[in-house]
Amino acid sequence: MGMADYDDQEFEYIFKTILIGDSAVGKSNLLSRFVWDRFRLDSRPTIGVEFAYWNTQVGDKLVKTQIWDTAGQERFRAFTSSYYRGAMGALLVYDITQRTSFNNLEKWLREIREYGDSDMVIMLVGNKTDMCHAREVSEEEGQRLAENEGLCFMETSALESFNVEEAFLQLIFQIYEVTSKKKLDAKSSQAQTITPTTGKKILHLDEVSADQNQHMGCCWR
Repeated sequence: MGMADYDDQEFEYIFKTILIGDSAVGKSNLLSRFVWDRFRLDSRPTIGVEFAYWNTQVGDKLVKTQIWDTAGQERFRAFTSSYYRGAMGALLVYDITQRTSFNNLEKWLREIREYGDSDMVIMLVGNKTDMCHAREVSEEEGQRLAENEGLCFMETSALESFNVEEAFLQLIFQIYEVTSKKKLDAKSSQAQTITPTTGKKILHLDEVSADQNQHMGCCWR
């Protein structure tokens, strides 16, 4: 459905997602390619936080996704760390031509786990496959890290629009799976905590002794 306009009340789910990773790995261009199908060759570093919306349908449910593009520079980390709060998913991006950006993923994962929710869905993205001639990180290394850390994984090219939509939509779908399961579990738990009222035994008249009948008085007449 893309960017069609809907009233927020029409959405069954509203997800907050964030783009994180070192500066210059291509986070802003991934967002721009996905939402507006644009690539900016003169892209400048993000200052603070920028965001966009994406509306789509998963099954029969309308889903609105807020995508926050956070600055990768260290001097903005104190400002952007608060944006982990409430985020249900993250696209953790590195540049396959920059070994440093891959090595720094350990730092980003620590930050996610410190500030983010424990059940946040994380999609590891190795960006810039259009520059394979300058590759410093193999696809196998990215896959291995993702498996070790329990992350989804995909390589992309914002320039060539390769796997960009697939990465975002897979992230949204995984968040939907986690969220809908939590919703069902909550309903199930709520149903189990409802204690039925204690029933009263109903006696037939022929089960009541004459002595009991006397004590019961007019109620049994």
